[in-house]
Amino acid sequence: MAARRIRAAVVGTGAIVTHGHLPALAAHAADAELVAAVDIDTARLDAFREHTATVDGIGTPAGYTDLGAMLDTERPDLVILGTPPALHREQALAALRAGAWVWCEKPLCLSLAEFDEISAAERDGGPYLAVVAQHRYGSGTEHARALLDSGALGTPLVAHCQTTWYRDDAYYGVPWRGRWSSEGGGPTMGHGIHQTDLLLHLLGDWTEIRAMAARLVHDIESEDVSTALVRFAGGTMATVVNSVLSPDQVSRIRIDCADATVELTHLYGHSNADWRYTPRPGLDDDARVTRWRTPAADRPSSHTAQLAGVLDALRAGTRPPGSGTDARRSLEFNAALYKAAFTGLPVRAGEITENDPYYRAMHGNHPDWAPKETQ
Repeated sequence: MAARRIRAAVVGTGAIVTHGHLPALAAHAADAELVAAVDIDTARLDAFREHTATVDGIGTPAGYTDLGAMLDTERPDLVILGTPPALHREQALAALRAGAWVWCEKPLCLSLAEFDEISAAERDGGPYLAVVAQHRYGSGTEHARALLDSGALGTPLVAHCQTTWYRDDAYYGVPWRGRWSSEGGGPTMGHGIHQTDLLLHLLGDWTEIRAMAARLVHDIESEDVSTALVRFAGGTMATVVNSVLSPDQVSRIRIDCADATVELTHLYGHSNADWRYTPRPGLDDDARVTRWRTPAADRPSSHTAQLAGVLDALRAGTRPPGSGTDARRSLEFNAALYKAAFTGLPVRAGEITENDPYYRAMHGNHPDWAPKETQ
């Protein structure tokens, strides 16, 4: 007998859900069905539902303007959150307490305190919450991580992580952007978090951060550029740059290992063609280099690729990839980056505990950075 399709609901019907999550659900239509959509904007909700009717494998989900009503009526197995970051904590807790698993866009929440509150609502065997981390997925990333983990490229020594994008004043004209209470931070949280998460996915645990941040152009509460120096547990030294001031936009990760440099250059998503392997001078082993440059599969990074693992974990009742301590590590990294930047002091992994002001807010109530109403 075929397994019952997983009942999924989306919360928020904006661009990320329409162009990211909806195609993923359509690709997995044999395993999951979209039963409901929630949005407080009825016009946008109606337009989304009309659109879903034209997508093969989707159909028209029930429409709701209230999350609680949807959870009570539909009892979904999986809730996908594509709403602004300030809403994630409350919505994730509501879904988990209703017994639904959650797959939430980045940033999952605004602080480590919120993350730990959400984690406390999980239960052994589920429901669990996973964070969208689509850049981890796809054959290029899987191949690179396998090479790094196996030592095939030699010891990772030096790394660079770059999210240098461009956002104009009109972008920050949207009221909730650039504000700590609604975004949790600037490009460090809202833009670079994808590449930072990928760097940690490839290199593992970090141990120390030194950083700087500034508002160079935009009149916003949070930063519009940040830079960091990072030491990893394995000894790798890395630089991290997050910017919304860069006309030539690029997302890049480069890792220089003892035997080769592996580099990923893209913008919002990558395929095998975006990865490059360069052997060190004097390494004349064509067969070895060919193995580096030839992944076993050719699958681009995408929500579709990650959703497969979420659905498998849900059926098995096991913790999904991109959840728990793995997801917390990326959020802690950002909290530490802000603390290091605002205090001018190095920050070590595990240092930000419940009594630390950076545990409850990324601005840490620093007088030069915290919203005036909190001071």
